[in-house]
Amino acid sequence: MEVLDCSLEKSPVSDGYLCERAEYTARIGHDTNFLIENRSIDMPDDQFQYESIGVIQTPFKSPGGMPIQPTGADDIVGTLKVDKSYADGLQDLDGFTHCILLYHFHASADTTSLQVEPFLDDQKRGVFATRAPQRPNQIGLSVVEIGSVTDHEVTVRGIDVVDQTPLLDIKPFVPDFDVPNDADTGWLNASKSTIQSKQADERFL
Repeated sequence: MEVLDCSLEKSPVSDGYLCERAEYTARIGHDTNFLIENRSIDMPDDQFQYESIGVIQTPFKSPGGMPIQPTGADDIVGTLKVDKSYADGLQDLDGFTHCILLYHFHASADTTSLQVEPFLDDQKRGVFATRAPQRPNQIGLSVVEIGSVTDHEVTVRGIDVVDQTPLLDIKPFVPDFDVPNDADTGWLNASKSTIQSKQADERFL
């Protein structure tokens, strides 16, 4: 069972703590020191630890050349290998057509900026206004189609992550909950065909 531990080094200031260096240690076979470049961020004096519930198996051995979103991975099949101790939690998931996956970006570079150039743009945007994999907390989200649920494995279609990605959580996708009316997509005006054809390059490796 993998453990993801987010530890924050802080220096005291008059009204709280100033986070000068965020260290994100992912105990998934290697340690990752995650640095926020040229930024100081006010952070609460908290520490969070998550256990992965399994891994995501996909055909993609590295991020380069991958689809950038599930929309561009319609035909890609993957498997959620859930730890057997969590198998009971999969009960009734097969009644849904889609699910939401939360996972750890284990293959992203160790450093990032709070402004990044996303795959679908040629200018920098605030990282929280993008889906860039390099983030202060390296957590990813994908909505995928459920193919089958068997024992402690879930077959999914439309997967856009690197093989052996640590899986943090699975949630059922419910349109009435998850699709707001009249949603605005801000700076993102790419067509569906552009998103489907766009592949990841080396900018976040």
